[in-house]
Amino acid sequence: MTVGAPASPEKSRPSIFWPLAAIVIPLVGLLARIELRGSENLPRRGAFVLAPNHHSEIDPLIVAIATWRAGRAPRFLAKESLFRIPVVGWVLKASGMVPVARSRGAAAQALAQAKELASSERGVIVYPEGTLTRDPGLWPMRGKSGAIRLALAGDIPLIPLAQWGTQAVMPRYGKLSLLPLRKPITVLIGEPLDVSDLRGRTDQAAIQEGTERLMAAITALLEELRGEKAPPERWDPTQHGQAETGKL
Repeated sequence: MTVGAPASPEKSRPSIFWPLAAIVIPLVGLLARIELRGSENLPRRGAFVLAPNHHSEIDPLIVAIATWRAGRAPRFLAKESLFRIPVVGWVLKASGMVPVARSRGAAAQALAQAKELASSERGVIVYPEGTLTRDPGLWPMRGKSGAIRLALAGDIPLIPLAQWGTQAVMPRYGKLSLLPLRKPITVLIGEPLDVSDLRGRTDQAAIQEGTERLMAAITALLEELRGEKAPPERWDPTQHGQAETGKL
């Protein structure tokens, strides 16, 4: 966050995120020392789609804390069925999480979600890989279309994010590692992706092009954090006999 910048409306107004942050941030702070870079790239107001890489099951918690520290409320896409569970559904609705209905078409659902985000001036966090990366070196793998569809449907800023270090706290499909305490994790928020030439398009070619640009931007940020180059070819689970859901 820029020094001296006024607090965003989401952090200045009381909300369910205040007590959650008061409980979660100190607890996570025992396990990890989070360094946040590029917070000025997250809009202070208005809708946005934040697209992170994903290589540990603890990633959403770290990204949520980073988003809150950058001045915005962390909201994720959540299965529509979860909204019907007592207590859980109330929390999801109260925190403004975005429901995903499996029965609706991708294009129609993206348009409805984008309209809701734009009208409420809320952001949403979407993992473009859809699951933990299958890449052996933990580099971003082939992306899916959810993030770019949302961004194009609502003319919403699409912002790449890379984080590195969560694998030391909880290895991919592994157990939580408590010691040593305060393991370093770095989160880098990139500049909004330029997809102006794809605005207004919903054809498959535009969706594929936008998705590839997004994955390339996330990979470049991760290369910066890791100080090394990613493999020249992005990992595709279908080419390696791997399922895209469930444990490896």
